[in-house]
Amino acid sequence: MAMGTLLIPTIASADLQGISHESFDSGLGIGTTYRIYADVDAGDQVDAIFGDAVNPLSIQTSTSFYQNQFGDYGAPTESLFGFFPSLEYDSFVTIGKLNDTGDAMLDIGIDWSTFEDNGGDIWSENGTWFATPDDAQVYEEDGRVLLAQFTTDGTISGELNILGKNEDLTSWQYSAVALPAPGAIVLLGLAGYLRVRRRH
Repeated sequence: MAMGTLLIPTIASADLQGISHESFDSGLGIGTTYRIYADVDAGDQVDAIFGDAVNPLSIQTSTSFYQNQFGDYGAPTESLFGFFPSLEYDSFVTIGKLNDTGDAMLDIGIDWSTFEDNGGDIWSENGTWFATPDDAQVYEEDGRVLLAQFTTDGTISGELNILGKNEDLTSWQYSAVALPAPGAIVLLGLAGYLRVRRRH
C-alpha cells in the first residue's frame, strides 16, 4: 500500500497538519483506489468539507471515478461486501467512515448526480458534507480523519475547504487546500490559499 502526505507549511499552533493518502490496486481492473485523509493533532476533529462562492469545492479526475451500482456518494453498505466484493472499492465521500456502520454523515447543497451517475466531478459553491461533534466519527484516529475514497485510472486534483476543532474545542478553518495528484502529494506542498480562523 503506497502512502503520501501533503504537508501544510509551518505556522504557529497548526491545526490541520496536512492531507495524506493511501493507495492500492483492487486487482479488479477498475483502477487505483485512493483513501484521502486530513492529518490533525491528537484529540482534534474534522467536522465538515465545504465549498462557498469564494472558494468552491472541486474534486475531479482526468478520466472518471469508479462507481459501483450498489454504492452511493456516501460510505457503502458493509453488509453487501460479501455479495459484491467490488463495492469496497466504490468512490465516495465521508467523515471518518469506510462503511455505513454507525455512519451519521449528512450533506446539504451538493448535486451528486454527475459524480454518482457518470463518475464525474464533485463541485459546489454552496454545499457541504459533515458530521456533528456528537458523532464519534469526527474525531481523529491515529492522527487522521478519512475524508473520501476514490477509485480511478486517472489523475485526481481539486480543492477542499475544511472545518474542524482542536481538542480544547477551539474552531479552525482552512480554505482552498489543494488536492494534487496522489503520486505528487509528497512533492507539491500547499498549492492553494490558506486561511485559519479561530473562535471560541
